[in-house]
Amino acid sequence: MAVLSKPAAEPKFGFSPIPVIDISDPESKQAIVKACEDFGFFKVINHGVSSELVSVLEQEAVKFFSLPKSEKTQLAGYPFGYGSREIGRNGDVGWVEYLLMNANLHFGSVPFPGIFRLESTCLNALSEYTTSVRKMTCHVLEMITDGLGIKQRDTLSKLVCDSNTDSMFRLNHYPPCPLINKNTNGGKNVIGFGEHTDPQIISVLRSNNTSGLQISLTDSSWISVPSDPSSFFFNVCDSLQVLTNGRFKSVKHRVLANSRKSRVSMIYFAGPSLTQRIAPLTCLIDNEEESLYEEFTWSEYKNSADNSRLSDNRLQQFKKKPLNDS
Repeated sequence: MAVLSKPAAEPKFGFSPIPVIDISDPESKQAIVKACEDFGFFKVINHGVSSELVSVLEQEAVKFFSLPKSEKTQLAGYPFGYGSREIGRNGDVGWVEYLLMNANLHFGSVPFPGIFRLESTCLNALSEYTTSVRKMTCHVLEMITDGLGIKQRDTLSKLVCDSNTDSMFRLNHYPPCPLINKNTNGGKNVIGFGEHTDPQIISVLRSNNTSGLQISLTDSSWISVPSDPSSFFFNVCDSLQVLTNGRFKSVKHRVLANSRKSRVSMIYFAGPSLTQRIAPLTCLIDNEEESLYEEFTWSEYKNSADNSRLSDNRLQQFKKKPLNDS
């Protein structure tokens, strides 16, 4: 069953307001911080990730998603493996099929039980890509700590760069949707992937040249993100919102299906180790009373996310109550 939504409001801007950050320039650190504060989202250029590597992985993804359904479902599993339409186990659906896996391939992790059914060229591309994107992600997180004035430069990057981190990688395929027809559904959009925030620390997205991604602004309006296959897009996630005590905002985003073209995206979700404790960084608050959130482990928060609907505000239950509340 397709999920429908009202047509998105037209952007109020004559150009895309999405911040564009050149991460080869050390002076961009303040621009990244501002983007995290204002949007929770930004586009990265001059990132150093090989375009040839990206192209190879996209070709392998297209090849996999072109297989007969019976072959793809041999890799089905939970939480990792192949899935179609159903997103999680709590009733969310979308016009999408995907392959979700553990991202620590270069550390010898088995990404999902059926991984070795994939061709070696695909496995090699996955490993090289996640290694390269992990390196870029750590660089961006270190630029963020510089921009925040944190003395220990690896305060954030060390959370996601160790071999025991709980990072994930996802390949999404949004096939052309024949249901998008003004004569049959009243011009409503078909949801490819419903609105949500990501629970990890930061997520890194790259897609082909088909649009569909939208982010929600502070006034709750939605704007479309112009596709750019040569760049990467960074999302502030829930855990980074907590670590910055709400200074950065976890961005709500969604994907709309396209009536004519396939969209292929690849997302690296940079998460900490399961035992890592998440709380506002002490260097960003003057005292414990300023903390807006209760401390939790990544395992606790991950379990909470796994048992929620996509659009739920998962952070709400971890917010501290005001002292004058009875």
